[in-house]
Amino acid sequence: MQFSKPRLRPALLLVAIPMLGLIISSTFLLGRIRADAPSAQLSVDLSERSLAVIENGDVVRTYPVAVGTAAHPTPTGNFQTGQIVWNPGWNPPNSEWARGEKPRSPGDPKNPMRGVKIYFKPPAYFIHGTNAPASIGSAASHGCIRMREGDATSLANWIESNGGSVSIRIHD
Repeated sequence: MQFSKPRLRPALLLVAIPMLGLIISSTFLLGRIRADAPSAQLSVDLSERSLAVIENGDVVRTYPVAVGTAAHPTPTGNFQTGQIVWNPGWNPPNSEWARGEKPRSPGDPKNPMRGVKIYFKPPAYFIHGTNAPASIGSAASHGCIRMREGDATSLANWIESNGGSVSIRIHD
């Protein structure tokens, strides 16, 4: 018994090859969208002094914030939120600007961190509530992102409801 050589029909190839390309490219693109777009993330625009909460690619909330001064800028880049500390105390960092400052316990009116602090670039950069709400909307911090106390608390609750850690992009 002898088998005949299969014949490819040119018309079939004209349809099959583009379809195969479409299937492969669609699968690749959909996979890239899922991999590159976390469902819960934050975006901080330093020039606008705002923090956006993003869910499934949509901005669902924005908050006004204070950012670092020119002498003490807020770092830019992509980070991951870390530990959330409720009702934090404050220990002065080993920096010239903090020379002579004393540690402040939770509830102390001079404690610059109110309500909650959220690590985003250890050891020294946080998102936190502030005892200087008039600074919101300005470049006033030593690199941290300041929020009104209630806003910081709401944000921390949102982060916890999304697994305790979300990506954060900080840009000019």
